[in-house]
Amino acid sequence: MAFNSFNFWLIFPLVFIIFWLIPKRYVKARNAYLILVSYALYMNWKPAFALVLLYVTLVTYYGARLVYPRTVTRRPLRLCVIITLLAAGPLVLFKYYNFVNDNITSLLSSAGLHFALPGLNWAIPVGISFFTFQALGYFFDVYRGRELPEKSLPDYMLFCSFFPQTASGPISTTAELMPQLKREVSFDYHQAIEGLRLVLWGLVLKCVVADRLGLYVDTVMAHYEHFSSLNCFWAAILYTLQIYGDFAGYSLMAVGIAKTLGFNLTDNFRRPYFADSITEFWRRWHITLTRWLTTHVYIPLGGSRCSKTRQYANVMTTFLVSGLWHGANWTFIIWGSLHGCAQIAEKALGLDPKGKLSAHPAIRKFRPVRIIITFLIVTFAWIFFRMPTLADAIAFIGRIFSGIPGGEFMEKASNTDRLLTLFAICLLFAAEARREYLSERLSALDSPKARWITCMSLFCILLCMGVLDSGSFIYVNF
Repeated sequence: MAFNSFNFWLIFPLVFIIFWLIPKRYVKARNAYLILVSYALYMNWKPAFALVLLYVTLVTYYGARLVYPRTVTRRPLRLCVIITLLAAGPLVLFKYYNFVNDNITSLLSSAGLHFALPGLNWAIPVGISFFTFQALGYFFDVYRGRELPEKSLPDYMLFCSFFPQTASGPISTTAELMPQLKREVSFDYHQAIEGLRLVLWGLVLKCVVADRLGLYVDTVMAHYEHFSSLNCFWAAILYTLQIYGDFAGYSLMAVGIAKTLGFNLTDNFRRPYFADSITEFWRRWHITLTRWLTTHVYIPLGGSRCSKTRQYANVMTTFLVSGLWHGANWTFIIWGSLHGCAQIAEKALGLDPKGKLSAHPAIRKFRPVRIIITFLIVTFAWIFFRMPTLADAIAFIGRIFSGIPGGEFMEKASNTDRLLTLFAICLLFAAEARREYLSERLSALDSPKARWITCMSLFCILLCMGVLDSGSFIYVNF
């Protein structure tokens, strides 16, 4: 059930009250209750999806118990591979079967061979990439001896299905979340209020910023051939802001809802569009996915403790995995490859955060320019992420650089729509710049009175200017 829907906010107060009415000493009862709630909310999308979630949970739970006793003397690589394939099977089947089948069919057709396997018309289970990676992360940690296998199946079921993060993350590690599921927690008023503040700002990012900009983006990018170069360029810029508002908004709501229940999840974003390199961008964007890929893909491949050529290959492989994780389409592969190439170029030139050239005083003076360049590179890559096919992405980019004039979309929009779009952009920039550069100077805004005024103002903005249509989150599709 989407966090921006009215139905969720009709149900959640009841979920919240019942949870805290259960005495804290009954940790197992609380966890059992959260498992029921999590599965019930997940089944709201489609009941059958819960079977996939349960399957991945059981395979990784019992798989970890199988591999652990032998990790002390010898790592059972073959068993690890089998369990990994079993756990990742639904993800591969639902998300990549049609992509592989279509490409093989096209390849055979080009060679004059006409053979095709039947396609699948099944819907992809919501959040399958997220809960599969979280479960596999636990399994890999146990396999490598970093964590002990979990003894309690109910606790592990909650670890995999905890409703604030199931649909779109954050992807928690065992060390972060599992201990919280086992402790006695008392209600903390200040933590709950902080959680509600995060939820409010997340709703503003989603409804006031992302969905408002989406009205422009969806119109132009869906029919780019009818719009001018300038219109297409602004659509690309606004999509960059839209996807951030949408995904960061979800993540803040997930973290905030978890806080109201006494749990602390890792934040997924740290003002990524103020990064001055692509490497730094990925330390600020989708932080938990970056961490997962670094821990379970980049480092096992050799990381940076190898030759430069091998390191660059490891970077590219990691970003190809990242692209494929997002979706079974050549557009996502190109998107991941662009980020991989950018990081390799930064490392080769010494412009990554640890590079010698980036620390040079002369380079530091140009940080604002580097931020803009990084933003434009990210925006260019987002075009491939957004467009449905590779041909559409190339045509859209060609449209931007064609210099074609034409009627602008905003000319047909009302003054109210123009002002609301401009307000959404200014609100996002002001909030991000304040936290990036002015936190200490504007510390007076952190006083209780100022916070309540800010929250009431944001609530009014949400009601008056938000697109309250319960629109789906972009990353739910992944």
